[in-house]
Amino acid sequence: MKHLLTRRAAIALGLATGAGLAAPSLAIAQTTSRNTSSFTMQDWRDHFENLGKASIVADTTSRALHFWNHDGTDYRIYPTSVPMSEELTKRGYTRIVRKKVGPDWTPTQSMLERNPDLQYMPPGPDNPLGTHAMYLSWPAYIIHGTHDTRKIGRKSSDGCIGLYNSMIEELYGLCPVGTQVHVI
Repeated sequence: MKHLLTRRAAIALGLATGAGLAAPSLAIAQTTSRNTSSFTMQDWRDHFENLGKASIVADTTSRALHFWNHDGTDYRIYPTSVPMSEELTKRGYTRIVRKKVGPDWTPTQSMLERNPDLQYMPPGPDNPLGTHAMYLSWPAYIIHGTHDTRKIGRKSSDGCIGLYNSMIEELYGLCPVGTQVHVI
């Protein structure tokens, strides 16, 4: 009898044998959605002089967020949603200045110009920021969760970096205020 090894089965086999322990978030991401794109590992030294409190590289091309803890012993990769257009994409260096569990959401002026029907949303299942938000030093730019998992791996945001709610919850716990961020 011929056995076919599917991608999902191969990932499960890798996790069961310990092969998936090196990148648990990546393994979870691969089994969570087919919307994720392929991406490559980054080296923090290509982006920062030191790791500081912690470091993030948000790669808008590969649609992946790379995280390193303060001493580089913890490296994780998360699939993301990215801005829908170049006009909405801000690149450069910033940092996490505030964090919030159960964020509320207010549309920006530019969002209202594109869609005047948008309104303030309190925390909850319809909130576009999901369950957790990490606010950057750039006004109105946030790394946050999403309840709409179809957005991950796609150009679908108004400028923010979105993650699955389970992954932003994990990342939120890892990133102190002051974490340096490079959006490329």
